[in-house]
Amino acid sequence: MDIKIYENEKIKEKLFFKELDSGLKVYFMPKEGYTKQYAIFSTNYGSIDNIFTPIREDETIEVPEGIAHFLEHKLFEEPEENIFDKFSKLGANVNAYTNFTQTAYLFSSTENFYENLELLVQFVQHPYFTDENVEKEKGIIAQEINMYKDNPNWRVFFNCLRAMYTEHPVRIDIAGTVESIQDINKELLYKCYDTFYNPNNMVLFIAGDLSFDEILKIVEKTERKDYTKIEEVNRVFKEEPKGVKESFIEENMMTSTPLFYIGFKDEDVNLPGEERVKKDLVTNFILDMIFGSSSVFYNELYEEGIIDSSFGAYFTGKKSYGHSLVGGESKKPKEVYNRVMDLFEKDPQSILIEDDFNRIKRKNIGGFLMAFNSVESIANNFMDLYFEEVLLIDYLEILESIEYKDLIERFNKHFVKENVVLSIVNPLS
Repeated sequence: MDIKIYENEKIKEKLFFKELDSGLKVYFMPKEGYTKQYAIFSTNYGSIDNIFTPIREDETIEVPEGIAHFLEHKLFEEPEENIFDKFSKLGANVNAYTNFTQTAYLFSSTENFYENLELLVQFVQHPYFTDENVEKEKGIIAQEINMYKDNPNWRVFFNCLRAMYTEHPVRIDIAGTVESIQDINKELLYKCYDTFYNPNNMVLFIAGDLSFDEILKIVEKTERKDYTKIEEVNRVFKEEPKGVKESFIEENMMTSTPLFYIGFKDEDVNLPGEERVKKDLVTNFILDMIFGSSSVFYNELYEEGIIDSSFGAYFTGKKSYGHSLVGGESKKPKEVYNRVMDLFEKDPQSILIEDDFNRIKRKNIGGFLMAFNSVESIANNFMDLYFEEVLLIDYLEILESIEYKDLIERFNKHFVKENVVLSIVNPLS
């Protein structure tokens, strides 16, 4: 396929694209005059992908919780020199992350970009698993899991998800449990790797003052050629019942002040990409207008000493799940919950003021345009939107299409009392 160029005159940015013979999609946004360069190599594979049909097999399998995160750790294993040392010698910072829906490997540099890119593609495409190094990793990851288990902020968050969802794997900790990772072995890791790290399931994005021809030359020279091309991975999700699993969940831990999350489960899921992104924006507009630091609600509760600056709210939504979370620290979390519920009983037009909507919309457009000044922001925003089937260069059009009536409609649909959870972590008495 020839190189395709996407261009947006409004934001004066270009996006170059080519799909390689392997199926790997390569995108590049030139940033002339920028010293910093950034590359992110990501697979459409996260912690929720636990039931799937492996490549070259017919039967669906269920793998241990936490295996996507385990695989991310293991890809940094090399038979000889440590991969971090290799990037460091080339003057680059390398990192990786696994979330619910994707796993990404990235680096930033100001020099030796093409050598670093070659190293990135090489190490992500050459797994090295042995019985010994897999067993050794279990101890390291178990320590990480136990560390998060003792973190009250992490607990109040995952308790909220566990109360909200009955079946959906978003309720499971991304790293799994100390028990679940014991069932991981090198054969399962290779099975997951071969299925989800197939080039056709991956995307490489680069931003900086660079040459796309040179980028393609490096990637085509370095990438493995022995993949079996697949069209799409067959993933299976158990049917999630309507409503929440339990409306209240509480735990006592070592914390000075109670922590809380009020969660609203979203049942308007499985929308097409652009609609999904628009829903995400509309819901976050609502939360910003009602709970943002300039809102009446925030300032009333802050003046009364019921909340502090840790209070905030956001919506996150993917294809198969979504939820709004309102939370922070409070000496009276149940009082905050009651006040939030009272608020959602009101006529939406009395709390969602149209002038505020126009202000929030302008703020979001400004923030989006400002993000093009940072190669990290460009790359991370690109990747989040790409897996929602929307290109970064088309995002402004979706943002500008939002109307006040969209907020009223979404408010009535999403913020219903049947889908609410209160999660609290109290200090030990």
